[in-house]
Amino acid sequence: MKRILSAALCLLLAGAAVTRAAEPSLESRVKELEAKAARVKALEAEVEKVKALEAEIAKLKAMEPRLMKVEKHDATDRVHFTGDFRFEAHNIQAEMPDFYDGMVVQNGLVNTLFFYDQMERFPNSMQEVNDRVAGYYADYLYFTQNLTFGDLQAAMGMFTPEQQAGLMQMLLPAAYRQGYDVNNDVLYTSRLRLQMDSEVADNLVFSGRLGMYKPWGDSSGVQVLNGQSNSLNIDGTTVGVPNSDILRVERAYFDWKNIGGAPVYLSIGRRPSTGGAPLHLRQDEPRGGTPMGSLINFQFDGITAGWHVNDKSTVRLCYGLGYESGFGSGEQLKLPADRLKDAHFLGVNWDIWSTDNMFVQATVARAFDVTDGFNGLVVLPNNPLTGAPVGAPVVMRFTPSANLGDIDLGSLVVMRRDGPLDWFASINFDRSDPNGVTTPFGGLFSDPFQTPEKQDGSMWYAGLRYSLPNEKTKVGFEYNHGSKYWFNFAVAEDDIVAPKTSARGNVFELYATHRINKKFIAKLDYMRYDYEYSGSGWQLGDPKPLDSTPVLGFPTYDTVDKVALSVTTRF
Repeated sequence: MKRILSAALCLLLAGAAVTRAAEPSLESRVKELEAKAARVKALEAEVEKVKALEAEIAKLKAMEPRLMKVEKHDATDRVHFTGDFRFEAHNIQAEMPDFYDGMVVQNGLVNTLFFYDQMERFPNSMQEVNDRVAGYYADYLYFTQNLTFGDLQAAMGMFTPEQQAGLMQMLLPAAYRQGYDVNNDVLYTSRLRLQMDSEVADNLVFSGRLGMYKPWGDSSGVQVLNGQSNSLNIDGTTVGVPNSDILRVERAYFDWKNIGGAPVYLSIGRRPSTGGAPLHLRQDEPRGGTPMGSLINFQFDGITAGWHVNDKSTVRLCYGLGYESGFGSGEQLKLPADRLKDAHFLGVNWDIWSTDNMFVQATVARAFDVTDGFNGLVVLPNNPLTGAPVGAPVVMRFTPSANLGDIDLGSLVVMRRDGPLDWFASINFDRSDPNGVTTPFGGLFSDPFQTPEKQDGSMWYAGLRYSLPNEKTKVGFEYNHGSKYWFNFAVAEDDIVAPKTSARGNVFELYATHRINKKFIAKLDYMRYDYEYSGSGWQLGDPKPLDSTPVLGFPTYDTVDKVALSVTTRF
C-alpha cells in the first residue's frame, strides 16, 4: 500500500513539472493578446464598412423613384421646354404734324386725268372736276377700273414741270390737314413664348420657339394700315407685332456642330434673327438673336454656316429669303416679262470678340431685288392707285408688285461690362442701289413719279445700364439718331408704336427693371420719339421734313411719348 501511494505521489509531481514546463512565457502571452486585439479592431472596421454600405443602399432605395422618373423622362420626352409670359400696359400720347393727305392728292390727280381725257384740257377748278365725275360716273368707273400705274406715269410725263406745279397748286388746298393728337390712354398686351430645345446627337441640336402676342380685346390677326411699317401682318412680324391669340412658329432650326471634327457648323431653318445685341440689355435677358438688333430684327427663313475661329470669336455666312415669287403670288398667271424675282439676303456676321465682359460684333449684308413690300394680310383704307377710300374694311392679301433694287447694310457694336455698369455704342449705315422702278407706293427712297437715285443713310445708337447694389434693380438709358435716308429691317422690333431703331430722328429711352425674384421681373419704361423725316421703317417714298407741311401718303408721327409697365415670368 505504501508502495502504491508513493508511486501515485511521484506521478503527480511529475505531471505538475510537465505542466509548468508546457505553460507559455508572459511575453508570448502578451503578444497573443495583442494579436487578438488587432483582429477585433479589423473586424470592427469591417462592421463599420458594412454599416456604411447599408446606409448607401438605403439612400439609393430612397432615390429609386426619382431615378426612375428621370429615366422615364429621358426615354419618353427628349425635348426640353422653357419659356416666358409677359403682361404689359402702355400709355401712348402722340402728335401728328400739319400735312397734306397724299391719298386725297392722288385721288384728285386721277380725277383730273379723267377730266383731261374727256375734255382734252386742264380744269379751271376742282369743282369742275368733281362735277364731271358726278355727271359721268359710269365712264369714270370704267376709267379707274382699267387704269394702271403705267398709265399714270405716262400721263404725268406729258405735262411740263410748270403744268405739274400748277396742278399741285389746284390739288393741295383740299388735301390740307391740320396737326392733331393721337392718344391711347391704356393698351394692354399679353405675350407668351415657348422655347424648345433637344440634343438629337452629340453634335446635332434642334431649337425652336413658339409665340403668341396679342392686344387685349382683339384676335383678328389683321390690322388696318396706319402708315407705320409694323402695321402689316407679314412673315417677318408674326410674333414681333401684336396680332392674335394664335401660337406661331417664330424659330425652328437645327445646328450641326463640329462637322468632320472641325470647328465649323451649319444651321438651317427659321432663324434666331430677333432680339440681337444690344437690344437685349433693356429687357434684362440674354442676347436673343444672332444678327445685330439695330440692323436686322426680322423673322426669316435661311441658312447659316459658321466657323469658331477660337473660343472668343465666330464668323458666320448668312443667307435668307425675304420674298418667294413663285409660290402663292399668282406668278403663273403673269407673262414672263411681268414676273418678279425672289428677294434674297446675304451677309457676314462676325463676333470679333465675345467674353462675359466685352462683346464686339460687325455685320455687313445685302438685300437683293428688294420688293415694294412682303407677302402679308392687311386692311387698306385707300386704294393706293386711285387714292379713293375703300368701301369697306376688307382683309386683303398684299403681294409685291415690283423689284426696286438692292440695299446694302453695315453695322458695328461694342459692348462692355465694367463692374456694375453695362454700356454699348453702335454705328450703322445703309446704301440703296435702285433699278429705276417705282410703284404706286414709290421706289427705293423716292416718290411714285420720281426717278430713284442712290442714297446713303446712317444711325447712331448708344446706351448704358447700371446695376444697383441690391443686385435686383437695374436702371438704363438709351439714345439713337437716324438720318434722312436711314433704313433697317426691324419691323419685328417689340416697340408696339414703331421700331425705335428705324426712326429718322431721335429716340430717347429711360427704363428700370427689378427682379421680384429670380424669374419674375417688373419693368417701367419711358420712350420719346422725336421724328424729323417721314417714312421711318419704309424703303419706299422720298423722306420729307415734317416741319415743312409735307405731302404724306399716310399721317406720320411727329412726336410720341410712351410709358409702359410690364411684368414677366420665366419658366
